[in-house]
Amino acid sequence: MTLDGGPVRIGWQAKEGEIFLKRSLIKAGHIVTKKEFGDFELAFEWKIAKGGNSGIKYRVRKYGDRTLGCEYQIYDPNGKEVQPINKTASLYDLYEPDPSVKVLEPGEWNSAKIVVKGDRIEHWLNGTMVVQATVGDSQWQKRLSESKFNDAKDFAKNKCGRIMLTD
Repeated sequence: MTLDGGPVRIGWQAKEGEIFLKRSLIKAGHIVTKKEFGDFELAFEWKIAKGGNSGIKYRVRKYGDRTLGCEYQIYDPNGKEVQPINKTASLYDLYEPDPSVKVLEPGEWNSAKIVVKGDRIEHWLNGTMVVQATVGDSQWQKRLSESKFNDAKDFAKNKCGRIMLTD
């Protein structure tokens, strides 16, 4: 379903076990779970088009008029320089991934895993843990204060939330 509870919009397709966005001039919007999840492990494979930008958000909820969550970033910078905290497999805008683990080229399949247990978050890329964070600890608080989420009171401290595939 979409954020407003409606059906998934035109542009998203499911075929042969794959969910993908067929790019068009109109935005298809995000796909969001109906159910909320607390502790979970989500393993998936992904590939992205050259210059693509997507991600999996979790612990998604409303913060004022914004719907936010932690994000496993999936991004091809297409030759542009980006901040480490915004690279693929980062905990978007908060924690950079281990730079020694390489992302495969656009169009090639990567494996990923998100593990959330209590306050602990892990992001995995191609079989290696590349990010680990503890929500609420001193490092989290420091990074949060320097991020775009610094005005979202208690960002990600909710123990349950929806999961979102971003457009």
